[in-house]
Amino acid sequence: MYIIKKIETLYKKIIILKKTNKKIGLVPTMGNLHDGHIKLILLAKKHVDIIIVSIFINPMQFNNLSDLENYPQTFRADCQILKEQNVDIIFVPYVSQIYPNGIKKQTFVEVPKLSEILEGQSRPGHFKGVTTIVSKLFNFIQPDFAFFGEKDYQQLLIIKMLVKELNYMINIISLPIIRLKNGLALSSRNNNLTNQENKIAPYLYKVIKATCKKIKKRKSYSRKEIIYSSRILLIKKGFSIDIFNIYNSKTLKNPSKNVKEVILLASVWLGKTRLIDNKKIFFN
Repeated sequence: MYIIKKIETLYKKIIILKKTNKKIGLVPTMGNLHDGHIKLILLAKKHVDIIIVSIFINPMQFNNLSDLENYPQTFRADCQILKEQNVDIIFVPYVSQIYPNGIKKQTFVEVPKLSEILEGQSRPGHFKGVTTIVSKLFNFIQPDFAFFGEKDYQQLLIIKMLVKELNYMINIISLPIIRLKNGLALSSRNNNLTNQENKIAPYLYKVIKATCKKIKKRKSYSRKEIIYSSRILLIKKGFSIDIFNIYNSKTLKNPSKNVKEVILLASVWLGKTRLIDNKKIFFN
């Protein structure tokens, strides 16, 4: 396993790998790895010969400085996990290499419209930071495949749009949400939950499942009524709601009555921790 910190060193390694005609896969992370990341790596092994995991806490996608400063850094533990998974390369670039002129003077990549709604509206500039660093990683590594989780569903759609519109020859493979036995979606941010909040947090997915079941039945209650009652349940449990609604799963616009597939997106706060989750609903 190679740990590479300099872009120039990575370039040289990629040139050598490309000559072998082996398939290269990228798993982008910000570190603080958990079972969800391990599942992404296992998924990657089914598609590629060489796995590169990037670890970069990207300052450009944080619109809250304290969030950035408090983001867990667990590099040694992460390296041990990646070593056990037989990852080929860990790319850990310096911020000064990624943004040599600083963030404010950085040329950026942005997917319009889709980046400006929902999470993008709540966190201005967040997706611009995501698409800029992902574009840079794609340029550095030139992977054949890149692997992303479906928990960050809006981000996944944005990255797919990025690949399509910038003509990257990269296959985007997504991994369904990995959950604890209690239903809570795995996230590095779960480490910030207090003991009491850890007991409450799984309730989010319970409400999501119940809401989806009611909507799929298409009984006399309207979708708006079902969503409203679910939001009330969450508020009573102590959640602050940013997003909790159903959308067209392809466009994230309000779904038409005859659409065959929708997605319930949830973005909530529990104390100081932001939790996101989702679940698709398929109609016959």
